[in-house]
Amino acid sequence: MRDDYIDFIERIKKRTGIDLSLYKEKQMKRRLTTLRDKRGFKTFVEYFEAMMRDEQLYYEFLDRMTINVSEFYRNFNRWETLRTQILPSIKEGNDKLKVWSAACSTGEEPYTIAMILSDYFPLKDITVHATDIDDQALNRAQEAIYPERSLKEVPEDKKAKFFTKRGDHYVLSDDVKRCVKFSKHNLLADQYKSTYDLIVCRNVLIYFTEEAKRQVYQLFSQSLVPGGVLFVGSTEQIFDPQQFNLSVARTFFYEKQA
Repeated sequence: MRDDYIDFIERIKKRTGIDLSLYKEKQMKRRLTTLRDKRGFKTFVEYFEAMMRDEQLYYEFLDRMTINVSEFYRNFNRWETLRTQILPSIKEGNDKLKVWSAACSTGEEPYTIAMILSDYFPLKDITVHATDIDDQALNRAQEAIYPERSLKEVPEDKKAKFFTKRGDHYVLSDDVKRCVKFSKHNLLADQYKSTYDLIVCRNVLIYFTEEAKRQVYQLFSQSLVPGGVLFVGSTEQIFDPQQFNLSVARTFFYEKQA
């Protein structure tokens, strides 16, 4: 009997443009089976039909599929490397930088980038493009209200300068919010913009197949200016960066070759 997960993948792609076959099947199928069973559906076909009727179910599926786990300055030492070793070289001769936070989830990453850039540029001159496939995550990002646990790595001076405590949550300042422009983007299907000085895409590609990863790395490389830098996650080292016209700048940082 044909696995109805295959039918599910085909129907999702046809209706939404999201190609689940480009994600590691074992991990994705296990995650979605748990969600399907939790909602009381016996088959993926039943689950798909219910999602097409119920927007809440569909957004829950998107949320589970995209693993929206994020916090400010996640892996703090990596951000320090960006601030002290990468940015000084790529900002040389530039009044402003063109930056993309790809798969930005609920906004902690692009706002972290904006705060780090504020050490080098006035906030009014900072623009970070931030994209994600999940509308709900983007909506939460634009609200910019976060629980205390999301701020555990934020330096105290930045926390005092850019956040206001409101009850159990922290509200990000409008000055930083204005630096980030959010939009919807599917890394596996949509066109990429170009001439970026810095692209940050962390802890997302681990869920993609090797073929999909290669496709995305190639597109990232094409989107960077010569000398531009791609910053990836701790489990996403590129073992043969030369095939993408990249070289290792620092661990987890890759520079576009001329």
